[in-house]
Amino acid sequence: MAGPCLVIFFALLLLSSIAEASQCSVKGLPLIRNISELPQDNYGRGGLSHITIAGSVMHGMKEVELWLQTFAPGSATPIHRHSCEEVFVVLKGSGTLYLATNSHEKHPGKPQEFKIYSNSTFHIPVNDAHQVWNTNEHEDLQILVVISRPPVKVFIYEDWFMPHTAAKLKFPYYWDEQCFQVPQKDEL
Repeated sequence: MAGPCLVIFFALLLLSSIAEASQCSVKGLPLIRNISELPQDNYGRGGLSHITIAGSVMHGMKEVELWLQTFAPGSATPIHRHSCEEVFVVLKGSGTLYLATNSHEKHPGKPQEFKIYSNSTFHIPVNDAHQVWNTNEHEDLQILVVISRPPVKVFIYEDWFMPHTAAKLKFPYYWDEQCFQVPQKDEL
């Protein structure tokens, strides 16, 4: 009786390792995938659900990454910037974008405030500090995010007047940590 149970145990163990390994496959993406079958996580950030649909670290993408993010009412991204362009498409819900275009100054400064809503899109220029908030009390904010030049290196601010030089670098970012492999150092 232990024989069949042992076989089932090892089969499940093998399947779970294959599933985990396939999440970090850099051999490319299948042509067709079902988003609902992709791994999602909040990475310790309450109110967030993140799915990497196509990523550089997870899937070997070279020029762009694509994410699906859902923010519960009242949740937000940290104030941050990165050296890539970013395009958002709001799929459902509404919220507020805060954008500081003072990347050439000593700190981001007071941000501009923009209302975002279902079927709207917005673009974040390179190195402009920004934050997205779900300010809708009754509905999730769901957005599709495209970034250029992956993988993203994020600089996080405690507030809008924190100097750029004091912003904290986060690399690899939370959703890349599991699959990120440090390049091998040259032995010479």
